[in-house]
This record gives sequence, C-alpha cells and structure tokens, in this order.
Amino acid sequence: QVQLVESGGGLVQPGGSLRLSCAASGITFFTYAMRWYRQAAEKERELVAGITRGDGSSTNYADSVKGRFTISRDNAKNTVYLQMNSLNPEDTAVYYCYADGLRKNYWGQGTQVTVSS
Repeated sequence: QVQLVESGGGLVQPGGSLRLSCAASGITFFTYAMRWYRQAAEKERELVAGITRGDGSSTNYADSVKGRFTISRDNAKNTVYLQMNSLNPEDTAVYYCYADGLRKNYWGQGTQVTVSS
C-alpha cells in the first residue's frame, strides 16, 4: 500500500518559516521525482516545487516562491522536504506532496499552511 504522509504545516506569522515533510512508503522512493503542490481556497492547485528522481540534482520552482522555498530529498529516509522562508499570507494553502513515477503517480493527503498575524 502506497502512502505519502505530509507533516509540518500549521499557523505562522508573516515573515516566518516552516518546513514541510512528506514521508513515502510502499514505493521505491529514489525512482520517483517528487513535487509539492498547493491549493488555496477557491483556486486551482498549482505546482510549487519539484525535484528529480535519484540524487535530486535538479530542482524547479514556481516564480512566486523562488528564493524563498527550497525542496530537498533524503532517499535514505524516503522523505522529501519543503523549506519555506519569508512566508506571506499569499502562501496560505493546503500543500500536497506528489510522487511522479515512470508508470504511476501518487498524491498525499495534504497539510494546511496558514500565514496570518
């Protein structure tokens, strides 16, 4: 059974930081590219960041988070991270982990991030 379990969300003040984690099980983790998406209320889900399979040597980011967010992966722990700095209210959303395999893809259940004073 494949599971992607996000954690680390919560309430943070503007300018603050959070680190999201996504722990994967039931898949050969290093063979999957990993991505973080987010969906704000009444908006479409959007790609936030991605990291390639294997050693994760390549990453990409949405323009809105470049320079503030960093995606990384630890294949020994089957976990992908999203370090989020300089958060602002526009970052408020449910954040989802996504595993992109050669044949199958999987979503996590999401974790809420709320940026508010």
